[in-house]
Amino acid sequence: MFKQKRRRDTAITTLVGSDTRVHGDLEFKGGCLVDGFVKGNVKSVDDENATLSISERGCVEGAVMVPNVLLNGTVKGDVKATQRVELGSNARVVGNVQYSLIEMAIGAEVNGKLIHESEASQRKAAQARSEADVGEPDDEQSNLIAEPMPQVNIVGE
Repeated sequence: MFKQKRRRDTAITTLVGSDTRVHGDLEFKGGCLVDGFVKGNVKSVDDENATLSISERGCVEGAVMVPNVLLNGTVKGDVKATQRVELGSNARVVGNVQYSLIEMAIGAEVNGKLIHESEASQRKAAQARSEADVGEPDDEQSNLIAEPMPQVNIVGE
């Protein structure tokens, strides 16, 4: 019926095994598979194709910020995927899911908001952040935008 264009799978370069508990933030490049427990934020660094996979036994207690998320386990925190989120039938999210593309299987649970982010809004946010990083004048008044006031005509009785 519909042909799906699948992205190229990212090789797993980071593994949190089933008997592993991580207490602290986890940063990775490439592919990361969480089969154990992570208490802390998980994010990819300098990799626009990074993929985080969380298996049925995997659990993350913290925010997730990666381009691609394949979730079949549990996340207790917000999920922000700049490209794609795939929620399997055993996926559980207690928090908001921010995505560009989303795929949900029957049985997946999201206890929070689903927030769609288009590429245009992502570009605007990135541009606003880069403009803020350039440096702002110290004078508060210089931050005000000078726009002409609309003209209003009041007619008396």
